[in-house]
Amino acid sequence: MREKVEKALDKIRGYLQFEGGDVELVDIEDGVVKVRLKGACSACPMAMFTIKDGIEQVIKEEVPEVKSVEQVL
Repeated sequence: MREKVEKALDKIRGYLQFEGGDVELVDIEDGVVKVRLKGACSACPMAMFTIKDGIEQVIKEEVPEVKSVEQVL
């Protein structure tokens, strides 16, 4: 599952890097993907929208067994 999630993150990573940020896969536990936003994304007030409306949506489309995506600091 980790490899599939990494591939899904690669699809959105370019958009984050364009804005000066990035995303790191920290862990996957019981279908919950834990990510850390980096760079400009880590301090962005819209980070939760990026996680839920961007990253989570892409990962769930690519890896249906994922239940949710959570941000870790």
